Amino acid sequence: MTIKEVSEKYGITQDTLRYYERIGMIPAVGRTSGGIRCYQESDLGWVELAICMRNAGLPVEAMIEYVQLYQQGDSTLEARLELLQDQLDVLKEQQKRTQETIERLEHKISRYKKAVRTGRLTWDEPDCCTAHKEENKK
Repeated sequence: MTIKEVSEKYGITQDTLRYYERIGMIPAVGRTSGGIRCYQESDLGWVELAICMRNAGLPVEAMIEYVQLYQQGDSTLEARLELLQDQLDVLKEQQKRTQETIERLEHKISRYKKAVRTGRLTWDEPDCCTAHKEENKK
């Protein structure tokens, strides 16, 4: 596939693809005799991984390190596992904070919905996040 086709397939710019390759977020892509990038299935897998990891908030440096470790071969399996596990732990913590924020917003929205119905905004019920934390202590 050409860079244009890959760009269209994944909805990212050609500049982004070039950037990913230039900085090492994806391994070097093969070229035609005329120097045109020619993406193979394995290249597409790397592009998909890079997009997925970036969408998840993985730091560029971590992705570059992962690619470098991969290129060093199976002697880096443990290091790659550790890097991926560390990133998963970070994502799970972010997910936890996001869920707490969602719960807080849902609580506030419920209070405002009630206020719209009754004409009066009250905060006489405990905050959802505080109540949730108290339940977890039991």
